[in-house]
Amino acid sequence: MTDVLIAGVGMIPFAKPGQNQSYDLMGAGAVRAALDDAGIVYADVQRAYAGYVYGDSCAGQAALGHLGATGIPIINVNNNCASGSTAFALAVDAVRNQPDACILALGFEQMAPGALDIVFGDRPNPIGPHLARVAEIMELTVDDRAKPPAIQLFGCQIELLQQRCGVGDRALAKIAVKARRHAAANPYALFRTPLQEDEVLASPLLFRGLRKLFACPPSCGAAAALLCGPRFAARHGLRASVRVIGSGWISDRREHFAGDPLDIMFRALGRDAADGAYENAGVGPEDIDIVELHDCFTSNEALMYSALGFCSEGEIERFILEGRGSYGGDIVVNPSGGLLSKGHPLGATGLAQIAELTWQLRGIAGRRQVEGARTGLQQNAGLGSAGFVHILQNSSQV
Repeated sequence: MTDVLIAGVGMIPFAKPGQNQSYDLMGAGAVRAALDDAGIVYADVQRAYAGYVYGDSCAGQAALGHLGATGIPIINVNNNCASGSTAFALAVDAVRNQPDACILALGFEQMAPGALDIVFGDRPNPIGPHLARVAEIMELTVDDRAKPPAIQLFGCQIELLQQRCGVGDRALAKIAVKARRHAAANPYALFRTPLQEDEVLASPLLFRGLRKLFACPPSCGAAAALLCGPRFAARHGLRASVRVIGSGWISDRREHFAGDPLDIMFRALGRDAADGAYENAGVGPEDIDIVELHDCFTSNEALMYSALGFCSEGEIERFILEGRGSYGGDIVVNPSGGLLSKGHPLGATGLAQIAELTWQLRGIAGRRQVEGARTGLQQNAGLGSAGFVHILQNSSQV
């Protein structure tokens, strides 16, 4: 099978809603950074996939139009929070089928402040089955069901994580504190000031066990990756040392709705996508040095520790309290600061994770560099549902 190489990555610093450029300028800026990183020009790109959620059709064409109208196919994708990872996954597949090509994956988002809510209230809600099942099991009231979907689902996720896995509030607060500590060295992160556990625990209670500082904020931004095969790299003299060695794509299965509700709160998406990626790559959790995972809420990061195979569900709290997910621990989770510190511009999130892993595996991440990082895992999921895991490796260190 053709090696898929990461020729270049780029992103722009994430910003608060209202303090950002328009989506097209952000997207173009991320692509220019990726092209500069690779040392090629836009005319070398044969196809592009653009991921975003809050935008009109063909917004990818608007962003890439700033780089020129070269006539390449531009495909726009929307998979909620996993839109950028979807664009990346499609680009990986395209390179496997066209080893001489250079394919662009772009993600961007121009967000509004506040919790994500339903936009098209006059038609069936794609996450309606998830909400209905959770409401039934968790006995949500009419007032509960009026809250934004993410607040409902992840408030219940926290409650179940505490009941089923014994993960306490202080452990969840430690994840938020870790995120800010890691982000202090990341110029692309939105929030870099330190947090204290007591500050997190004193933040307002939003729903059930969900506190404000257990949640990531909306933000605006863009990120991009250029992928190619070895022949393209050789022809253009590229030193592309990072390759994609495994991918797992998944959506929820029928049995997820009949079993433990944690399975329709991202656990199954993370677990099943990771299983596919590990098998595809021929590696296991013990081979991973560094992870960028979907910490939309601190509870989701905690749940992913076991879903991705780094510990059992009964060990989650100990994993957190012993600092096993940070520098000096078993594995470094979200050295970028994650969504909790960067914010979550939906279409850009997955590709920002890919950019961070690429910099880390090249050894150029500066003060946040994970020493000896060779193999990295990216995990991203979207409500509705879409789960992705990609495994990257520095081939020069194999």
